[in-house]
Order: sequence, then C-alpha cells, then structure tokens
Amino acid sequence: MTEAISVRGVSKRYRLYHERNQSLKATVLRGRRAKYEEFWALRDVSLEVPAGSTFALIGENGSGKTTLLKCMAKILRPDGGTLESRGKISALLELGAGFHPELSGRDNVYLNGSILGLSKKEIRHRFDDIVGFAGLEHFIDSPVKNYSSGMYVRLGFSVAINVDPDILLVDEVLAVGDIEFQRRCIEQLVDLKAKGKTIVIVTHSLDSVRNLCDSAALLEGGKLRQVGPATEVIDEYIGDSHPDRVADGQFGARWGTGEGTIDKIELLDADGAPARLVRTGDPVTFRLHYSTRQPVAEPVFGIALYHIDGVYLCGPNTRDAGLVPDRIDGPGVVDLRIDRLLLLPGTYDAGATLCDPTLSHVYDQRHRVLRFDVEHGEPREEFGLVSLGGVWEGTVVGRAPEVEPRPT
Repeated sequence: MTEAISVRGVSKRYRLYHERNQSLKATVLRGRRAKYEEFWALRDVSLEVPAGSTFALIGENGSGKTTLLKCMAKILRPDGGTLESRGKISALLELGAGFHPELSGRDNVYLNGSILGLSKKEIRHRFDDIVGFAGLEHFIDSPVKNYSSGMYVRLGFSVAINVDPDILLVDEVLAVGDIEFQRRCIEQLVDLKAKGKTIVIVTHSLDSVRNLCDSAALLEGGKLRQVGPATEVIDEYIGDSHPDRVADGQFGARWGTGEGTIDKIELLDADGAPARLVRTGDPVTFRLHYSTRQPVAEPVFGIALYHIDGVYLCGPNTRDAGLVPDRIDGPGVVDLRIDRLLLLPGTYDAGATLCDPTLSHVYDQRHRVLRFDVEHGEPREEFGLVSLGGVWEGTVVGRAPEVEPRPT
C-alpha cells in the first residue's frame, strides 16, 4: 500500500530556559547567555501512514503527539530524520491558527484559504459551503476576536475540509465544539475517508479512535511505543499507560481519582441471578455496585460494551438518560435494565465508569472487567454483532419448490 506520510527517524528538540533576560541591557550586563537545557519532544520516531487511511496519534500529554503532527504539516522542522508526504495537506492544529483577530470572519476565510493554497476564485466558489457548515451566517462579518472558542474551531475546520485536501491533519481542538458540531465533524471525516483521503488525528478520545481509525501510534515520552491496528494500540495504552491505574488481578485495567469507585459489575438474567451466558432477545440487567470515600456531586454512571475482538459497541450513561442525582454518599447500586438484549451470538466484554456531568473528570473507570457469552435466541440471526429486532413483512408471490427429504 502506498504511504501518504513517511516518518523516518524523526527527532525534535526544544530549549527550556531556566531564566529570562528581561532586556538587551540585562543581557549585556550579564555578559553571558541565559541558561537552558535541551528537551527532546521526539526521539527517533519512524512510522508510515498509508494513503486513504485514518490514523490516530495517542498518548499522554507531553508525549510528542502535537509536535509530530506539526512536523507532518511542515510547521516545525525536525532536528533529525526525514519526513515525506504525498499530496495536498490541510491542517487544523491550534485554536485560531491562521486567523487575524482584527479581521472579520469573511476576511479570515479568504486569508486562511489562501494560506492553504486556494485561489480567490476557488474561495469565492466555496464560500457559502464554508460558512454554512460552520453555522456562522449571522457572524461572518464580525471580527473573529469576538468569536467564542467554538466559533473559532467551526470556522477553521470548515475552511480546512473545503480545501479538498489529500491529507487532513486534525489536532484535539475539535473537542472544543458543541455536540452537534462534533457529530457533523465526524460525519465529514467519514465522508472524506470514503473518498480515499488520508486523515491523521491527535486526540484523547479513545472512543473516536475505535470508531474512526484504521491504525494508531502510541507515543510515550517522545518515543514511539507501538504502532498497529487502532484497537490493539488502544488496549495497550489503556492497560499500561495510565499513571493512576489500579492493578487488579481479577479485573481489567482501572484508573480514576478515587472519590467514588465501581466495586463490582454484574450481568443478571431474567430471574435476577448472576449470569455469564445469556441468549439473544433475553431480558437482562447490568448492575453496578458503587461506594464513595466522600460525597460525589452529580455523579454519572456509564456502561461500555465491546466485542471480544475490541470493537466498541455502545456506551449508554445516566446523563443521557436524564438520571443524575444531586449527589451520592456511601454504597449503592445502579441498574441498566434491558428488555431485549439484541447482541448476536459471541463473546463480549463490559466496562463501567463513574464520572462527573462533563464526562471529563473520571472518579473510577473499569475497562472490560466483565466477560460474558451470548448464544442463539430470538431473533435468530447469523451475521454481524447486533440485531435490529425487526420483523420481515411482505406479499409472498408463488410457493417455494418442495424438496424431498434426504434419506437418513
């Protein structure tokens, strides 16, 4: 497969100054340069991004993800190694990058589009689509210095995708947008992927990586730790990379701040008994046992379901269901009751999360801690992972030919 981006032995260093010269006079009086130490943001990183793939860069803050993305965009020049790309690159790397705060949104569309290689005629032809996708029709002639962070991102992303790039580089800034805009962004990324475009994403949203990306690279301390199929890399990251995870031989990886904890996850059958084998169409309940070390305000509980091969199936939570109590204090249980389990036969894993209403502060997260099997039930279907639970209807014309029974 042809590579859209080739990274070979790339290293990048920064100077970290321990003191600052306040003026030229201070520098002269010192008679020496300010002291600094070298910080290597990237060290000998090599990887290939296949053309037409969606590729994620993941890792902890400070691991070198954004630095590598800027090197790919040719914003930064590596101090070692080589980096080659094939095709037109469009990048959305920083909030407001390429925008002039004193100019209007309209002027900045033309300015940013020109920076990304579009002619004035091309920008004029695409202008309505750019503004429409960003949803800024009423604000396009206002100075962007008056825009909110979400408006900045919407306009920047809209310009970036309308350049019709061969390679799109996107940093975590998409997390600034509201839920509706994030949904439209994901749809746009899926469309670009279907058109054979190459997409490189830096993100902390592992769910987005599972759903969107073919491959991923895990960076740690500026070094490439692992590169491969997205699901495998994510499992490696979750299992070993969280500094606050709690080792538990009985269960999977675990991390969180610990004010509240998920102590146990159970799958209950129709009679309320714990089960590890259920059937398609059965009524089941996922029960979360929790406790707190101190009162937790507005807790949100969530369940995550995965197929055994790592495919992320769904993640219902109590916030989306409108069930967020004022607080919890002490032990308790929360149930997710499912009238008909529409998973098809196979092996599945369940995890659980206790977090705040923003879903960003995690008190406790248990990753794939409960494994269970599903066997044939009703509806009886063979293909895929889930059933839609539908009923086939229609007018049958003619009769199926009769088949003589085979001799036994």
